[in-house]
Amino acid sequence: MESGDSNIIIHVISVLFNMSWQIFWPLAFGLILSSFIRHLLPVDTVVKHLGKTDAKSLTFTTILGMVSSSCSYAAASLSHTLLAKKATLANAMAFLVSSTNLIVEMFIVLVALMGWTFLWGEVIGGLILIATVGFLFSRFYPKEVEQELRQHIESAEPAKHAHSDCGMDMSNMKHETSDCGMDMSNMKSETSDCGMDMSNMKHETSDCGMDMSSMKHDHMDMPAQEETGLMSKITKSAGFFQMDLAMIGKEILIGVVVSSILIALVPQEGWKALFISNDVGLPTWLHSLLDVIIGIFVAMIAYVCSVGNLILAAALWHGGISFGGVIGFILADVLTIPMMGVYKKYYGKRPTKWMVGLLFLSILFTGLCVDAIFNGFGWVSTDQTVRTLNQSGFGMNMTTVMNLIFIPLSIWYYRLGKKANASMGMSM
Repeated sequence: MESGDSNIIIHVISVLFNMSWQIFWPLAFGLILSSFIRHLLPVDTVVKHLGKTDAKSLTFTTILGMVSSSCSYAAASLSHTLLAKKATLANAMAFLVSSTNLIVEMFIVLVALMGWTFLWGEVIGGLILIATVGFLFSRFYPKEVEQELRQHIESAEPAKHAHSDCGMDMSNMKHETSDCGMDMSNMKSETSDCGMDMSNMKHETSDCGMDMSSMKHDHMDMPAQEETGLMSKITKSAGFFQMDLAMIGKEILIGVVVSSILIALVPQEGWKALFISNDVGLPTWLHSLLDVIIGIFVAMIAYVCSVGNLILAAALWHGGISFGGVIGFILADVLTIPMMGVYKKYYGKRPTKWMVGLLFLSILFTGLCVDAIFNGFGWVSTDQTVRTLNQSGFGMNMTTVMNLIFIPLSIWYYRLGKKANASMGMSM
């Protein structure tokens, strides 16, 4: 290996290590905080409020998304679940947006990498995007296409529960081959292991018996202190942390590696070549429009995960993209090529085309609005006010102190969550 190649590899490793050191504590802190919030506000408590699209439902949707996982694939799965539970399409899409762009861990990493101006840009942009998505999907998504989307979801539901021992689909409870099959029109089965009589559901010794009024299971009673104790709450929250990290840990790692390689190897002039120079003399609105479009398309082909994407966003900002272009790039994590494949699988080809088209228009409009607002009020940061991408994190500074706290804390918290999930048969 030549010395030049060796120097490049060393440089990439150095950037990767410094980048990981910079984002570890804010990412760990955000995920831990998010896990506590998710435990205190479970999904089921707000799903019932999403059956119609209005300001109240969009508010609930935003809150629900903010406390959910930051993984775009997990967000797509949860939005699919909301649709299966009869939430409106507009609410489900608003959830998808809020779950990937208005999350605690993203806010913390964004401030650590790029500063407070970009945090407020992301918050304002996220709220504008949610309102825009709610409006466009409720007004312009064709009803016949939405009907096709829901038929696609319903056609996939029976297969989802076909082999479940005690699986339950409240919209279609009959399962001919299930060990615990249920028919809501004739639920009474006195001798069945999992039989249910909706008027008298009490089964003291049944494996799967349920009492919908009291859910009494004498052999499963837990001590009161186990349900209300502080350690119990921490353990349950740690379970969410472990599941989140199991889902997005690989994505974040790949995101940091890819972004570090791009930052280390692509010179600033290379990034600038992607964007329209200020010397071209285009009208401001047209320049902003082109930068936002470029930002969206870069996100579509370069995306790894919501949090890891922020590192590349910082690189794009240093490369010369406009403020609105950065925000458009960050918000476009729901429009990546892999995500489109997920939508097609969930909803079908034609519904996905309409979904992607309306999301693209929503993000484009949001990026232009954010650019106009922040430039109009003179709030946009300059390159000098944004933290350098490859700053040294070593030495007795805040990054070192916080990492010394959060590295052992996050390892303990992860192991606690893994043990708790394994005990419930949810090991990941």
